[in-house]
This record gives sequence, structure tokens and C-alpha cells, in this order.
Amino acid sequence: MDCMNVRSVLHLLHLDEVTYGPCVQSVHDFVDRAWENEVIPALVRYIEIPNVSASYDPEWKRNGHMDRAVALVLEWMRSRAIVDMVVSLVELPGLSPMIVVDVAAFGCAEPGPAVLLYGHLDKQPEMTGWREGLGPWKPVLHGDRLYGRGGADDGYSSFASLLAIEAVQAHGGSHRRCVVLIEASEESGSPDLPAYVEHLASRIGDIDLVICLDSGCIDYDRMWVTTSLRGLAGGSLCVRVLEEGVHSGDASGVVPSSFRVARALLDRIEDSSTGSLLLPELSVDIPNDRLEAAMATAAELPEPISAQYKWSGTTEPMTSDWVEQLLARTWKPTLSVIAADGFPDFGRAGNVLRPFTRLKLSVRLPPTCDARAAVAALQKALTTDVPYNADVSFDDLECTAGWNAPSFSPWLEGALNRASEAAFGLPARTFGEGGSIPFMGMLGERFPNAQFVVTGVLGPESNAHGPNEYLHLPTARRLTVAMAMILHEHATIDRS
Repeated sequence: MDCMNVRSVLHLLHLDEVTYGPCVQSVHDFVDRAWENEVIPALVRYIEIPNVSASYDPEWKRNGHMDRAVALVLEWMRSRAIVDMVVSLVELPGLSPMIVVDVAAFGCAEPGPAVLLYGHLDKQPEMTGWREGLGPWKPVLHGDRLYGRGGADDGYSSFASLLAIEAVQAHGGSHRRCVVLIEASEESGSPDLPAYVEHLASRIGDIDLVICLDSGCIDYDRMWVTTSLRGLAGGSLCVRVLEEGVHSGDASGVVPSSFRVARALLDRIEDSSTGSLLLPELSVDIPNDRLEAAMATAAELPEPISAQYKWSGTTEPMTSDWVEQLLARTWKPTLSVIAADGFPDFGRAGNVLRPFTRLKLSVRLPPTCDARAAVAALQKALTTDVPYNADVSFDDLECTAGWNAPSFSPWLEGALNRASEAAFGLPARTFGEGGSIPFMGMLGERFPNAQFVVTGVLGPESNAHGPNEYLHLPTARRLTVAMAMILHEHATIDRS
């Protein structure tokens, strides 16, 4: 379609309130070409790099994988045709690197506060269970899916952020000053981020809109905006009953099983028959607006959230209620045992009563839960009055606060719907995400008057952190278009 006056294009899309800006079809065409010819090849090279986050590779600096990934992204960014752009690599001593992109306001008589766009380029470790022909560091393009670790979580964000800015400039739009931060410690809980935000405070300046691309979507049919994120509390529970393993026939019945002691301790924090967590410090009252949003979202879904998971055999979800499923993954605490130590390989296990059991616990917390109080309550419950006076520790503690988004201002609510209509053909919808993004709470405190657009491409079966992770390419392209439209509206719409 030839580029026409944007008012005509937007009228066809029921978006005629928007001031003059980029031609929607031209932006689509531009973004599609750039993704096909420039972004996908770069992402293929990025996926090949095993730059796992520092928590999983203590020798990350010596191994050099993170530096390779950073160099690849920097090279691509510096090649873009963006006016008044400065791309910098910032490295504080002993910390992972940070990419900072500063783009001056474009087409705006009154620049106003800036937009902050966030993503990360560090990755989760390999994980087992990849299907034949796939692998974490083996990019495979199959139809609309680009398989491999880190493409969807969150490598695409570096490319999509700059491409959205470039699309605005190339097609008659405007944007306020844009600051892009791409960190390299998110998968470790963003431990390096506070120091960088403080160090860069004067460069970041005043922010009134934050766009984060590290979240998910319930389906690939529209733009989904995350309104809350769960917090995290966890640590390593170790139960030791002996200095060394002994014959199980000789010792069992006298020496308590370390696994049974660990199981008894876990019963203090979780009802094993329902999965409900028992400590009051781990729960909160669900706000009425989030309850209403969950009901509205469930009413529009063609199938329950549980349908996106690949169930084994006849396994059923913990609840069949569609609304309760949405709330359970956002506003209710859950316990996951994510690792175990002290067990021999299955095929090499003798009849030995093991000396210890060590379990890595991960507790997802409601968005407004006090993470520090939660981890303190866990430590007290797991280490006080231990059965048989066993040697128990709960260490390697971690806690990350959740986040509950401020209400959308009228201009942003309208802009989100118009951007989603322009990019996907359907209005935007909101939901609560089950994961954690530490950056959001930090930015919420630093910029209390900012609006937040937290979105992403992690939809059904995309399987971030697990095997067979993939990036759904049509969604990534459409989200790039949607961001371009939001940037333009932020710069031009009347917010009085």
C-alpha cells in the first residue's frame, strides 16, 4: 500500500484521534524488512554465544562470552541510521557491563522528560531437555520461531528498541529524548543495576515513561501489558545428619533420613496437599482493581492459562477456575524446589543412607509483599526447633521485591490501544506476570511520577529459562511497530 496521510490510515484502524505521525503501513514495511535482513542475522549470532549470567558463570569475565555478546550488540547499534545518537559502553569495576544509548529528541518543539527503554542481554544456563535438533547455543529458524537461548529473553530487546526509534525518525514521526539501558546481570537478579542507575543518574535525567521489553504475553494476537510482577525469596536449605554416608540396612531406623527432615521442614511453609503457602509474611490482600482485571482478562481468553503448558499424561492444573489461574501466577505465593544436591546419579545409587540433603528453594511472592520480611520468616521457620536436632542451615539467601504498576494515565491507556490496533489489529490488554524484573521496582522508586509500559514476547510455549526457548518473530516485529507508535504519541499527544 502506498504511504498515505496518516489520518486516513489511522481512520481505517479506528485510531483517528492520533495527531499526524508515521504512516502505519510504511512503519510495518520498514520494520519487517529490518527484522528479516538485519535483526534476525544478528540474533542468530547472539544466540550462538553462551553468555550466561554471572550467577551461573563466576568466571564470566575470563571466559569472555559476555564481552562478545556486548560487542555484537554495540556493533549493530552503532550501524543504525538514527539522528543524534550516542552509544556508550559503561563498565564499573567488578561489575557486568552496561550499554547506554542516548538519542536526542526528534521533531519536538518542547522536548520534555525522556523515555527510558530497558532490556538485558545476559542469559539463563543451558537446561536439559532440548528436542532433537535444537540446543541452547544452536539457533534454529523454524517457520515463525527462532529457537535458542536468549533470543526471546531478552536479546531481541536491544534490536527492537533502537529499531522503533529509527522507524519513528524515518517515517515522519516525533519522539522525546530516549535513553536505552541494556544490562548484563538481570538473570542473576540485577545485582549490578543499582550501582549503574546511581552512576548514570545525571545522564538518565528526568523520565516520565519507562518501556520494558522483558515481560510476556498471554497470546500472540495483541499487545499485552504487564501491570504487576511477583517478587522472589529463596535460599539453600541443607539438612545434614551424618559426616559420611552409611549402609542403609545398618543405619536406617536409627539415623533419621535427611530427606524426611527436609520434607518435614518444608511442611512448615507449604501445605503439600494444596500447594498453599502457610506463612502469613508471604501473602497479601489482592487489590480490587487487580481482581477486576483478572476477571475481565479471563472473560476474553479463548482458553485458560493452563492450556499453554505441555502437561504430562493426565496431569491436571492446581485449579480449573480461569480467574484463579490468573491470580495464582501473579498474586499468590508459591514454592518451587529448583535444585537438589546430596543425591548420587540414579544409575549409581547404592543402598546408602545419605549424609545430607540440600535443596534450593524459590518462593514467588505477591507484587506488594515485603521480600525481606518474607525471607526472614522462611529462615526462622526452617531453622528453629529442627526435628532430631539435625544440623540445618538456610543460606545463600536472596530476596527481590515485586512491583505493582501505577494506574495508566488516560493518554497512555488510549495510546496503548491505538498502538496495539496499529500493530496487531486488536486493542491492548493487561495482565499480571508471574516472574520478577528487579529493575521495575527500582525505577518506580526513582521516578514515582513515571508511566510504565512493561511488555514482551514470552508467550505460549516460548519457554524462557527452559529447554526449546524460542522467539515468536511476528510478535517481535509487531511489538517493534507498537513501540514506535507509543514513542510518537508520547511526544505529540495533548495530555492536558
